[in-house]
Amino acid sequence: MWAALMYGAGDVRVENVPDPVLQQPTDAIVRVVRTCICGSDLHPYHSMPAAGHGTAMGHEFIGAVEQLGSQVPGFKRGDLVVASFAYQDNTCEFCREGLQTSCPSGGFFSEAQAEAVRVPQAAGTLVKLPAGEDSALLPSLLTLADVYGTGYHAAKRANVNPRTTVTVIGDGAVGLLAVLSARQLGAEQIILMGRHNARTDLGRGFGATDVVAERASEGIERVRELTGGNGTHAVLEAVGYKNAYQTALGVVRPGGVISRVGVPQYGEAPIGFDSLFGPNLTLTGGPAPVRAYIDELLPGVLDGTVQPGKVFDRTIRLEETPDGYRAMDSREALKVLIQP
Repeated sequence: MWAALMYGAGDVRVENVPDPVLQQPTDAIVRVVRTCICGSDLHPYHSMPAAGHGTAMGHEFIGAVEQLGSQVPGFKRGDLVVASFAYQDNTCEFCREGLQTSCPSGGFFSEAQAEAVRVPQAAGTLVKLPAGEDSALLPSLLTLADVYGTGYHAAKRANVNPRTTVTVIGDGAVGLLAVLSARQLGAEQIILMGRHNARTDLGRGFGATDVVAERASEGIERVRELTGGNGTHAVLEAVGYKNAYQTALGVVRPGGVISRVGVPQYGEAPIGFDSLFGPNLTLTGGPAPVRAYIDELLPGVLDGTVQPGKVFDRTIRLEETPDGYRAMDSREALKVLIQP
């Protein structure tokens, strides 16, 4: 089969690799119908050391079941399914508590930009979709694999509700869907910090009440102006860089919550008296256990109440994946949909 491999920073190639095979009775093989490039894929695209072998890429996909292990009940060949970007048994104590990303039997996908994927713990990972392979809903259904669930996780961890004012840092797909999620949870003031007009316009459509294009101290000052000098109860940080965390500290209200879902590209950050301790701030977030949210979010996608698939603004074939990475890296595309 064909699959995207990264050989180092800026070096993505589509090559022929061995087809996946069942390795455990809890596995399934899924033929990929749609996959995509994630903003987090750009981190290794910027920094991965050059190597003589390629690393498989991708963790978001919708597909059709091709093969099932003997211990995967409830599915049949041909079922259209979505998989959360982390696989899990969905039965252990962590999964039952809604923390599937900590499942002892779990892990994370890294080979979904391909024609087929082996799915470990398939019974706990796959969700059957009542749609066909040609459905217009596929882009929105694909967001359930990661970005919609991740944006929703940011808002849930921050306890966003109708009494909560919210700042979202980052106008990528996760940030925009954090805006959508905050609106779904009832927030009436949602400030989106971003400076790309096409993206912030989409953010307004998802529910942002204000857009702040300024950065650093100027951006902090502007958010403070919009909130009577207090800052917002919740800050949803969807970038992952230290300057975004520092901005979050600057715009959060005393007693508020910073919820980080941007994969941190730093190991140390302020947590002392003048940052978190003194203002009684809570720092939360983490990799989203999106399997915990799919059943809750799926009905709104199916009935068209929400359209998270609007974050996809370019569609390419699998062989064009290197161009997709370049387009996202140069901000020519917000999120690239791949059709194998």
